[in-house]
Amino acid sequence: MSDTQSLQVFQPPADFVSQAAISGMEAYRALCAEAERDYAGYWARLAREHLSWKVPFTRTLDESQAPFFKWFDDGRLNVSYNCIDRNIEAGLGEKTAIIFESDDGTVSRVSYKDLLVRVSRFANALKASGVKKGDRVVIYLPMSVEGVVAMQACARIGATHSVVFGGFSAQSLRDRINDAGAVLLITSDGQCRGGKSLPLKPIADEALALGGCESIMKVVVWQRTGAECAMQAGRDVFWQDFVAGRADFCEPEWVEAEHPLFLLYTSGSTGKPKGVQHSTGGYLLHAVLTMKWTFDLKPNDVFWCTADIGWVTGHTYIAYGPLACGGTQIVFEGVPTFPDAGRFWKMIQEHKVSVFYTAPTAIRSLIKAAEATATVHPRNYDLSSLRLLGSVGEPINPAAWMWYYENIGGSRCPIVDTFWQTETGGHMITPLPGVTPLVPGSCTLPFPGIQAAIVDETGTELDWGKGGILVVKRPWPSMIRNIWGDAERFKKSYYPDDFNGQLYLAGDGATRDAQTGYFTITGRIDDVLNVSGHRMGTMEIESALVSHPLVAEAAVVGRPDDLTGEAICAFVVLKGIRPEGDAAKKMIKDLQDHVGKQIGPIAKPKDIRFGENLPKTRSGKIMRRLLRSLAKGEEVTQDTSTLENPAILDQLRRGV
Repeated sequence: MSDTQSLQVFQPPADFVSQAAISGMEAYRALCAEAERDYAGYWARLAREHLSWKVPFTRTLDESQAPFFKWFDDGRLNVSYNCIDRNIEAGLGEKTAIIFESDDGTVSRVSYKDLLVRVSRFANALKASGVKKGDRVVIYLPMSVEGVVAMQACARIGATHSVVFGGFSAQSLRDRINDAGAVLLITSDGQCRGGKSLPLKPIADEALALGGCESIMKVVVWQRTGAECAMQAGRDVFWQDFVAGRADFCEPEWVEAEHPLFLLYTSGSTGKPKGVQHSTGGYLLHAVLTMKWTFDLKPNDVFWCTADIGWVTGHTYIAYGPLACGGTQIVFEGVPTFPDAGRFWKMIQEHKVSVFYTAPTAIRSLIKAAEATATVHPRNYDLSSLRLLGSVGEPINPAAWMWYYENIGGSRCPIVDTFWQTETGGHMITPLPGVTPLVPGSCTLPFPGIQAAIVDETGTELDWGKGGILVVKRPWPSMIRNIWGDAERFKKSYYPDDFNGQLYLAGDGATRDAQTGYFTITGRIDDVLNVSGHRMGTMEIESALVSHPLVAEAAVVGRPDDLTGEAICAFVVLKGIRPEGDAAKKMIKDLQDHVGKQIGPIAKPKDIRFGENLPKTRSGKIMRRLLRSLAKGEEVTQDTSTLENPAILDQLRRGV
């Protein structure tokens, strides 16, 4: 259903409204009105109130070289100072900054004072190795305190870091090192996941041996697993030796607000990875604002974002946002299903987590586990510490939303269903928990100051109630500044000529409810299917499939069809045993009828294939480009090295 008025609405709890940072719809509208009246002045006020500046800025927004916008560009600050030092100066030195839980359940705690020492020692070691402001450092580490330390240390000396997810292949790592021109690589002997030790240093060595990485001067190796690894004399050094004897304090490098804080590479099905370049001041401002407004972070909260630091969510809502707000957060090394699928709920219970932020993919997989094994159902755990839930990474279908709300939140915790991207730096469209009536499956309203709209193919804004292309009408502080080394690709990708270079193209389709103005994301533009002239978002069909009581998870793609132009192909994971033969044929018919009833006959999938699970990266992202190849009957030629479960491709290749 696309009309949010036909879905159940959940009002913000009165006690939440009374204590929220943004309390009530009037307060939200007042912020939006302030931004409408004086756009630059609005962001300038927030930047002065929420960040600590060494040199105050006098210029807020420079649009003279649009779309290469600059924010607060004559001001100077340091991200690491904002995340650590200023909290210590405010008396929070002994406060726990990070609670780290390893794969085997071992727990350690790091205070803000401890974190400053660890970051400073590593920063001083980087400087002693010749790394200077503006140099690029690639970080290829597992989820760890060390990963956060490495990122913060780079920020402290003005080096630009580029974190590569620990599941990426040697070729992917090599491509990113080469494109960034990195001078130093930080990696680990291995990583621990699900009770297993997996190599990292050998992959890093392979990447460097592929060629094109001649800029690398040194490789720092953290010994996580104790596995033996080859060390190249003169180039490789163990972490403990690298920091040995370094001073406990490193003076921050005060950089321009537009100084590149990090590059984060996003990959498509074709073409080389895009190095998304983020600034220092504008990026940090949005990280802080969204922590305070979307997550309503309080001094006594325990915040847990389950993402990996290899993705933007782990940058904004692990490495920077919680620390810049003086928060206490969980950093988790393992997987949600080890030693069993109750791991998340046990951790929430033991650490008294109050704000929990995870992905719909994780929620759906845990629904399946909870339905299959009663002992790991969340009702067996004390989740009373929770006061706010969040969803990130993809649209959450209404059925999963309701399960999350009822079983994890006890029907009392608001859910902030956040829409944003690597390129946006932080939340763009999201409920505010003390403001927004919630509708399952809708990310609701723009974050205050974000001017989102839906347009047609010519860039003409559409009336509420019509579906189209999601855009942002004005630049905002945390937006992508460039694609590293490829300004033309930046303009073509995000400010295309079709829109006269005036609108930021999010790359997603969306609808906006005719009455409430609530946004619902329908899927990537290239995931909007055209079946017999009817445009349908894959997310809408997936939501319909998952609303069937026997379906745990579904992914929908299109394939060419001689009759309809495009046919719908669905890959489905059931809560029970995967059916075969006549039972599978009957289930296919039941699901087709169910989707037809939910959306209409035109939305019935032509093909439905069943699998034990879906092809996912180790961070839980469904690899839809692989599913497209399977749906078309093509050989899978894309890199599958980042898949958690490559064997599933053979299972899904077989239809019924």
